[in-house]
Amino acid sequence: MLLLPGAAPLDVGIPAQIFAPRHNLNYRFVPCALRAGPVPGRDGLGFHVEAGLEALAEADTVIVPGYHNCAEPVDPRALDALREAAFRGARMVSICGGAFALAQAGLLDGLRATTHWQMAARLAREYPKVTVDGRVLFVDEGQVLTSAGVCAGIDICLHLVRRDHGVQASNAVARVIVAAPYRSGGQSQFVPRSIPEPLGDVFAATREWALAHLEEPLTVTTMARHAGVSARTFGRRFVEDTGYTPMQWVLRARVDLAREMLERTGLGIDQIAARVGVGTGANLRMHFQRILGTPPSEYRRTFGGKLAETGGVPPAA
Repeated sequence: MLLLPGAAPLDVGIPAQIFAPRHNLNYRFVPCALRAGPVPGRDGLGFHVEAGLEALAEADTVIVPGYHNCAEPVDPRALDALREAAFRGARMVSICGGAFALAQAGLLDGLRATTHWQMAARLAREYPKVTVDGRVLFVDEGQVLTSAGVCAGIDICLHLVRRDHGVQASNAVARVIVAAPYRSGGQSQFVPRSIPEPLGDVFAATREWALAHLEEPLTVTTMARHAGVSARTFGRRFVEDTGYTPMQWVLRARVDLAREMLERTGLGIDQIAARVGVGTGANLRMHFQRILGTPPSEYRRTFGGKLAETGGVPPAA
């Protein structure tokens, strides 16, 4: 994690918590700066790091937290180190205003990216080669990932754990830090107009209800009926609240449930497809590939532990 002068304390603390050794996920977390020693922070807090830019030469993932003044040029030595890390294939991640450092290094050119909604227009104006989406929590472009402000850092770090170790590991870390297990990157940073509180409560209850009934036929009409509003109102406000249409959200919830079943059960693809409500194994493979970029069988080999060694069949007791 590269701490630039004026590093935001919470942006720094979030990755330190999520990638800590106590989670037993084999991460080695190394804070670094231009040089080893003190780093001035924001909001009256400072840092002391034991590594300089040489740490980036060995990193598999480089995280750049937000820092005090994104308008100021980043030290050219730091930009060169970021470019070199990206060139050799390191995964590059920003939290909040850290996106400006990646943009200065040219690492966001031609990509979609986000930052805190208050700074999104500025990022787009100063770096026209970047497609800036200031509405979402985070953007995953493969090697380069960017997130919105502060708490969205939790979401992007848990997303990285999900990519590296699967759903169960991510959920376990979320429980330890008392965070929501998963907020999708497409979820809105904020709702631009006020929604009556009782309606919000109803929608939350409807999402919980839908998660418990994924194996059943779910439509916008049935969910709207559960929420006690019209299908049109439900669809419009669901998008405002989550960043997805109701059926996009349901499909992603079904794929997530399938991921958990691939990790912890020996059920076949067709059985899992039926249990998560997508019908056939062919449908599950299609949606899995489109949303996650990998087939279910490969996902099970990667994250299924002992199940992967036995072809999806639990070993005999």
